[in-house]
Amino acid sequence: MAALLLLPLLLLLPPLLHLWPRWRWLAADLAFAVRAHRCKRALQARAQAAAAADPRGPEGGCSLAWRLAQLARQRPAHTFLVHGALRFSYAEAERLSNQAARAFLRAQGWDGGPGGGGGAGGAREGERVAGSSAARAAWEGDGAVPLAPGATVALLLPARPEFLWLWFGMAKAGLRTAFVPTALRRGPLLHCLRSCGARALVLAPEFAESLGPDLPALRAMGLHLWAAGPAAHPAGISDLLAEASAEGDGPVPGYLSAPESMTDTCLYIFTSGTTGLPKAARISHLKVLQCQGFCQLCGAGQDDVLHLALPLHHMSGSQLGIVGCLGIGATVVLKSRFSAGQFWEDCRLHGVTVFQYIGELCRYLINQPPTRAERGHTVRLVVGSGLRPDTWERFVRRFGPLQVLEMCGLTEGSVATFNYTGQLGAVGRASWLYKHVFPFSLIRCDVATGEPFRDPRGRCVTTAPGEPGLLVAPVSQEAPFLGYAGGPELACGKLLTDVFRPGDVFFNTGDLLVCDAQGFLRFHDRTGDTFRYRPPKFPIPAWTSALCDSRRLNLSSQTSGPDPAHLPSCLGLNIASA
Repeated sequence: MAALLLLPLLLLLPPLLHLWPRWRWLAADLAFAVRAHRCKRALQARAQAAAAADPRGPEGGCSLAWRLAQLARQRPAHTFLVHGALRFSYAEAERLSNQAARAFLRAQGWDGGPGGGGGAGGAREGERVAGSSAARAAWEGDGAVPLAPGATVALLLPARPEFLWLWFGMAKAGLRTAFVPTALRRGPLLHCLRSCGARALVLAPEFAESLGPDLPALRAMGLHLWAAGPAAHPAGISDLLAEASAEGDGPVPGYLSAPESMTDTCLYIFTSGTTGLPKAARISHLKVLQCQGFCQLCGAGQDDVLHLALPLHHMSGSQLGIVGCLGIGATVVLKSRFSAGQFWEDCRLHGVTVFQYIGELCRYLINQPPTRAERGHTVRLVVGSGLRPDTWERFVRRFGPLQVLEMCGLTEGSVATFNYTGQLGAVGRASWLYKHVFPFSLIRCDVATGEPFRDPRGRCVTTAPGEPGLLVAPVSQEAPFLGYAGGPELACGKLLTDVFRPGDVFFNTGDLLVCDAQGFLRFHDRTGDTFRYRPPKFPIPAWTSALCDSRRLNLSSQTSGPDPAHLPSCLGLNIASA
């Protein structure tokens, strides 16, 4: 009898052993899927509440304006931003961004009456269109085209509080913002401004001197030039912060920023790619709303304090860091520059609980000499991308216990992967639960060209475990691809059609990932980001890892280009000793 009972168990044992590597993570997969579902429901509720709000009130505007106004009402005294010795509550952030919004509206010729006390009911339909002849005359006197509703204003600012107030103010004024990388000058800078159709540029006062040679070209483009500060400016550059401080801080009517469609472009973020000059990726109101759920998705809450030292002109810093914290109503400790020597002291001083990184920041930290502050910190979660396995292991061993949440995503992409299990070296999971919430696939491709392989029916083929595959994700109403400013040809190759069935459309990330037998995703390479010489192929992650393994190297950068003498290849390395 006992043998008969054992027989079914013995028959089931092989398939159970086969499925165990994936099923052992079922609890973690289920927990993350539930969290993601709750996050989606919360964001949908916010969107519905904003749509139903009084359009004359501050909570009737775009998702960013709506959320900030809501937090200023619900948590007015809670600290939103810490920058050096400065602290700003949510109520102060709302008032400062209202002043900035009114300065931008004034530049459009909008005259909403006295700014301070009018409140939501002080604005009338048509005020924005009628405008102030004095404001328009001032713009035309500068030789610049007056700002129109929905115009693009470029920000050339480092990470500091006024970046946020001006960005939020533009959103409330119904303007599009372009985040320009602060290192760009000359041709690349002019290219970025032209590609996004900028009508005005706000620059940091300290950049005025280095931008001197570009000023004639900027003026020839008809740009209005502002400086975000009171330093001495060249002729024709006005102090935007002074203009904003003269405005009232009352609420701005929501109808000024409410989008006609959630897929309307509200922001441009420049992505370098691998094809030359930066491209202006279109960021929609929908994506900004989705980014409000990032910190919640990572497991952070409203009582957390986030250390953010990433550039705000990047997706990671502005959308995942700042907007993500707005989503949960938490506190951001914003650093203009990352200091490895000061990091743990800052964490202790401000009670930091979450650290947002890129991989190199963690390497800088483990290369620092030990300090007392690194053992008495309150950091429990570090989240980001680009953390190499050896750095990961050393970081946790030295500074733990803490959770590392590595992810993989693109600025313009419609998919992201999360390693919510803490598995060393993985960038995500490919469980059926995760793919139900955030669908994606890995397909076979030519790793040299990135071109997908297709079967005799013309359909793409998914990869087997352990095989590098191209990460693609379906384009849908919830996950649209808006492309880039400047023309549809810039998105060439980013969309794949008839991938698995006739008529379907998938976004091509250009990233090659490997899914192992347990369902963990690991980064392999990026198509178009390799050096090749006839048959051999040298992936950048492989030789970069080899170089960085040397503890005598502090920084390495690589450049390549075609050789004028038509030699096989050219490779340059700039290496600084530690």
